[in-house]
Amino acid sequence: MGARLPRAAHDVRHGRLERSLSLLMSGGALVTAAEIYLEHDRASFGNRMMWWPVILGPLAAGAGVAGFTSERAAHTVLPAMSAAVVANGLQGTYLHARGIARKPGGWAMARYNVEMGPPLFAPLLVTMVGGMGLLASVLRRER
Repeated sequence: MGARLPRAAHDVRHGRLERSLSLLMSGGALVTAAEIYLEHDRASFGNRMMWWPVILGPLAAGAGVAGFTSERAAHTVLPAMSAAVVANGLQGTYLHARGIARKPGGWAMARYNVEMGPPLFAPLLVTMVGGMGLLASVLRRER
């Protein structure tokens, strides 16, 4: 264990985080997808678009594991899947903002509607998870 810490610190200093960040993205995608499922289920999946982040989460997790195990997958599957997750997160942010606007009083009652309406910043968490995958795909691989 003692020899691993200096090696890990060296990898971080030299931008060699591809495998680690791929695995972290994979875990983040699973946790986020589970949370999204619970929240969207609470809303009875009232819009079919609510299924997209639930479906993309496990797919992104698989891409993260593939990026961890295969350098080739880290440069093909991982960035493609991560870009899809980022796009979906940005779309979700728009849809949540639109949901707040459609509540009685809309943005004129922003203090109340942001708290009681769809969570405005939650889809940005999905975007961040996708961004981790995009970042992992451009970093150098650990030795």
